[in-house]
Amino acid sequence: MKLFPTLLPALNRPMKDWHGKTVWIVGASSGIGEATAAALHALGARVIVSARQAKALDAFVQRCPGSQALALDATYRPAVQLAAAQLLAQGPLDCVMYCAGHYSAMRADALDLPDMLRHLEVNYIGALHVLDAVLPTLLARGAGHFSLVGSVAGYRGLPQSLAYGPTKAALINLAETLYLDLRPKGIGVSLINPGFVQTPLTAGNDFSMPALLTPTQAASAIVQGWARGAFEIHFPKRFTLWMQALRILPDRAFFFLMRRVT
Repeated sequence: MKLFPTLLPALNRPMKDWHGKTVWIVGASSGIGEATAAALHALGARVIVSARQAKALDAFVQRCPGSQALALDATYRPAVQLAAAQLLAQGPLDCVMYCAGHYSAMRADALDLPDMLRHLEVNYIGALHVLDAVLPTLLARGAGHFSLVGSVAGYRGLPQSLAYGPTKAALINLAETLYLDLRPKGIGVSLINPGFVQTPLTAGNDFSMPALLTPTQAASAIVQGWARGAFEIHFPKRFTLWMQALRILPDRAFFFLMRRVT
């Protein structure tokens, strides 16, 4: 049984040797983005970290000599275009990871439209800004990798996820469509769907978070997924496989189960 998965070709070109590779991570001031940047730096990659928090980025560069900080608000398209142009002038980008995120729990009886739009701007539109800025160069090279950090919250509608879940569902669909379009052109696309991870985004949750991981554990799973050439990298499996099962439940069974557990 263990041999069967190895008979299947990898969906992406496996990324195992990071020495001399240049990686741009947007959303790297804390949490998963910061931990992944640190992991790649330790593996020999030249890492560029971006986020709005310039002090956090500078602290990262102090800890990881040779990395580069580039403060950036991904929701502002001109800033993203300028940042990408500056980086591409230094050389090609081998991997671009969009990890910027905004999250607050929300239900329909307390709908907050400005906050919902903020989720959309940070979680989805920011990803489009980065994609638009780097895609022409990736296509011209016929190489490179673009990775989006989604969430298992995007699999189906979940309680308290009125604002967050739809943006992650959009990223899942975007990644799948990008893969179909770009893989034949030599460009890798991967989708990272974490379960619960200890980050500033989840710190305010007032409910139990099963199978909670540290950012370092999340980063390890991401790097391993890239090394396998996976398209979807989801973790921890003991939680995310159950979440994936919800996708195939009939609606009646799904809504019944959600009412029972919430």
